[in-house]
Amino acid sequence: MLPHYLCSHIQNAFRARHQHIAVPHSTQNLAILSLLFRSGFLSNVTRGTIDAPSPTDFFSVKDSEKRIWADLKYRDDRPVLSEMELVSRPSKPIFMDLSEIRRLCTGRRVQNVKPLRMGEIAIVKTKDREHEWLEAREALQLRLPGEVICRAW
Repeated sequence: MLPHYLCSHIQNAFRARHQHIAVPHSTQNLAILSLLFRSGFLSNVTRGTIDAPSPTDFFSVKDSEKRIWADLKYRDDRPVLSEMELVSRPSKPIFMDLSEIRRLCTGRRVQNVKPLRMGEIAIVKTKDREHEWLEAREALQLRLPGEVICRAW
């Protein structure tokens, strides 16, 4: 599953005022949803099956039936996540070194990518196995360059 499917799925679910979403289980989807959870855009992320979020049933079903369930977060009946936008496209990946990630995080334009605003995050995929998926500010702290996949605010 490409990241733009996940971005549009989450954004459409928030716009339709859904309480939960279920996406196919993959390392990429789990990492992106975990970053959104840590940043406060989601209220819960758990593994489950097609039918329901159930971590115990997760290990007893086939891979095709495994899902990641996310509880969407609302404040004053408004979605906490208003937009989720793809930065790297399959036809044009956007790789940034440390100086470019620093400029992006401090509010300056980099490679035709708009700067991050207050309350906005960028998700970076690095080549480091231990820290493969990071938020841009975490990648900057760990001094890991990588591909900027998407942004959320």
